[in-house]
Amino acid sequence: MAKKKILFINQEIAPYVPDTLMSLQGRDIPQAIQEKSHEIRIFMPKWGNINERRGQLHEVQRLSGMNLIIDDTDHPLIIKVASIQSAKIQVYFIDNDDYFSKRQDEGSDYSDNGERAIFFARGVLETVKKLRWVPDVIHCQGWMSAVVPLYIKTAYRDEPSYTNAKVVTSLYTRSLNQNLGDNFKRCVEFRDATADLLKPYNDSFDFNELGKLAIDYSDGIIQADTNVNQDLLKYAKDKEMPILNYMEEGFADAIDEFYDQIAPDAPEEEIED
Repeated sequence: MAKKKILFINQEIAPYVPDTLMSLQGRDIPQAIQEKSHEIRIFMPKWGNINERRGQLHEVQRLSGMNLIIDDTDHPLIIKVASIQSAKIQVYFIDNDDYFSKRQDEGSDYSDNGERAIFFARGVLETVKKLRWVPDVIHCQGWMSAVVPLYIKTAYRDEPSYTNAKVVTSLYTRSLNQNLGDNFKRCVEFRDATADLLKPYNDSFDFNELGKLAIDYSDGIIQADTNVNQDLLKYAKDKEMPILNYMEEGFADAIDEFYDQIAPDAPEEEIED
């Protein structure tokens, strides 16, 4: 398989947050993909419970400083970076005092979770543009990344970094305990991500509606756990889209092959004599 560029947009990565299936996969899968000679970039939120000193996070001045407007309010975007030495991978963190740093943890009970997910999605996509990096596959993990597929296929589709990118979404068991607020549809509007595109979804966005949004704008779905939300898994199957089922052994190898299925290598041009 040819070398690919894989952008991981993760909700959780160990050891920065407690060990869960999601956080362990957030570390292990990128590590395994990098060891297969693919080029990777990894992003996650800078949750308030992350110990910056212990994790050796530091701000990347050349990437920070942008303001993102959400619901008519400016929100400063701060980019930090750290390395997981044992895995030989580097992680970029999306930070903002109001949405992340001042919160005690990454809990799911905040009333502005919709705005936080939007800020995270746009923060990652704007930062990747600044890096002048062009991913072949964008792999989204967790509800915090669920807005990314919509933006890739609409608001950012003409950006050189994303024109040909394919999007893969992992489905997990963990869910939100409350909806994303009545202003989610208004806040998510950006460029070509218009209100008309959101009409098929309920006005009150809950975990299922957010999952449907991610599935609708993805090119492939990964069942990342044994007991993922069955309604969302059925929704993806009914759309007859590519799905990789969960497996305990050889999961990283299967994901690597799935990337190749979703984003096959372009055929080499014939050279005329």
